[in-house]
Amino acid sequence: MFPTSRKEMQALGWDQADIILVSGDAFVDHPAFGAAVLARMLQSDGFRVAVVPQPNWQDDLRDFKKLGEPRLFFGVTAGNMDSMVNHYTANKRLRSDDAYTAGGKAGARPDYATIVYSKIIRKLFPEKPIFIGGIEASMRRFTHYDYWQGQLRKGILADSQADLLFFGMAEYPLLYAAQHLRNGVDFSELKTLNQIQYLTDEKPEAAIVLHSHEACLKSKKVFAENFVLFERNANSYEGKTMAQQSGEKWIVANPQSKPLTEKKLDKVYNLPYTRKPHPRYQNKGEVPAFSMIQHSVNIHRGCFGGCAFCTIAAHQGKWIASRSEKSIQKEISKIAASDDFKGHISDLGGPSANMYRMHGIDMNRCKKCKRPSCIFPTVCDNLNTSHEPLTRLYAKVRKNHQVKRVSIGSGIRYDLIFGGQKKYRETGEKYLEDLVTHHVSGRLKVAPEHTQDSVLKIMRKPSFKQFHQLKKQFSEINKKHGLKQQLIPYFISSHPGCTVPDMISLSAETNKSDLITDQVQDFTPTPMTLATVMFYTGLDPYSGEELFVAKSGNEKLAQRKYFFVKKKENQQAIRNDLKLYRMTHLENKLFEQNSKKPRKR
Repeated sequence: MFPTSRKEMQALGWDQADIILVSGDAFVDHPAFGAAVLARMLQSDGFRVAVVPQPNWQDDLRDFKKLGEPRLFFGVTAGNMDSMVNHYTANKRLRSDDAYTAGGKAGARPDYATIVYSKIIRKLFPEKPIFIGGIEASMRRFTHYDYWQGQLRKGILADSQADLLFFGMAEYPLLYAAQHLRNGVDFSELKTLNQIQYLTDEKPEAAIVLHSHEACLKSKKVFAENFVLFERNANSYEGKTMAQQSGEKWIVANPQSKPLTEKKLDKVYNLPYTRKPHPRYQNKGEVPAFSMIQHSVNIHRGCFGGCAFCTIAAHQGKWIASRSEKSIQKEISKIAASDDFKGHISDLGGPSANMYRMHGIDMNRCKKCKRPSCIFPTVCDNLNTSHEPLTRLYAKVRKNHQVKRVSIGSGIRYDLIFGGQKKYRETGEKYLEDLVTHHVSGRLKVAPEHTQDSVLKIMRKPSFKQFHQLKKQFSEINKKHGLKQQLIPYFISSHPGCTVPDMISLSAETNKSDLITDQVQDFTPTPMTLATVMFYTGLDPYSGEELFVAKSGNEKLAQRKYFFVKKKENQQAIRNDLKLYRMTHLENKLFEQNSKKPRKR
């Protein structure tokens, strides 16, 4: 286990760590936790790595000083979530718990944790390099809208006083940086690495130049134009350097690295994780996020869905990097050998469960393409959407005598099953039957997100007709195999472009279709997503078209109540809306009691 105290360092015979990682999460040595992946990668190359998890930033700062100064650098991350998303609900209310803290206790990290930690370290150790990374740093790397302050903020590197920002899944760039420093390479040479961001006084040559931070403050239009440049470059197979002026400095981001090869991704997951929280949390309660994924296996990275509200492609990349079957089976065997394993693998998935091994047919076409989504508005004819490798993997895992059951907890993209070339659709339908008959624990959760095609188009999601197609096939498979399972859709209210009439129609449609709508959420604007740019600007940044945006708390609640039409306190307001929008013809569909079974809310 990695040392988190001076006593633990001394027990290892260390007088100094090479690298100290500071994290906003409790330290869990599991490949689903970013700090653990970084620590294991660095350790695998001989570096002495110590960890300061969730340091107290409000006292005499002893947590930051207890391990002393690292020989090479400090690495800082807010954790597996943006600290503001971690702290606040969509209505900006403070959350009462934290899934990444022992005992689920809230308040173990500050708002804007990356900035707070980095500034403290800079004050205490002014000469030591500070590298920041993780989802918070990655998605705030240029001028971005901050929902919690209701304003634009400059790129986080300029605010944090750190030396370098490592964006995306950056275990290899960070390892290369550490190797350079160990070998005595001048610090300035690190600025040539891929997937890093740095500050400079001079405008770089041969870079995509974004509008300055100051220009964004003056014009929502130029801020929207920045996003288009950013997203197109981020979705390019061979991205270019990007630069933005912020005050007197230039923020420069080198191109993202190429997708990891199978061999390199296997190395990440084959490292000797203990798959347990650090012993320091003994008797402090479980870490809820760990309990949820303890016996899960990640089989690939990346997502080419391009959903408007999602950060995955901008962080993990659009291109799918998949693990070998051998590596996956090795991890499953390790889980099965643990004392706490009861025979159930809770997930065998990724950002989208069924994108495993999917890729372009002609990669030369892919390298020229800048589409933000390979499956919207239609599935690309150059995309290999065969589900055969995944179905084969499931079958092999089921043969493992140590495993009683494998559930697929990650969401599936049903547009991959029904779209694309005919020969691939056949493998998708076989996959769906295999999934429903062997890997659904009573409920299959999918994310249509809305019922109205006008809203779905803005979300970059397929028509709701495809959900009905899924529902039909799901029912037929259940009937064929004598199963009684439920299809659970996820829906979002208050997404940019969504109006109260759209929510009325959603509620009427779900009631008519006998759908269980207990998996719902209000849209939360998170940094550097298309939907957040729409929320702030009121514009589609690609077309320049104006959009309706529900911004105030009352406007959001006006939409959210349509997930709860059976609540008596909502019904008069809903009837008033029906009159206002001349939609009284839907009243019966909204309020009638379903004849088949009670609706669950």
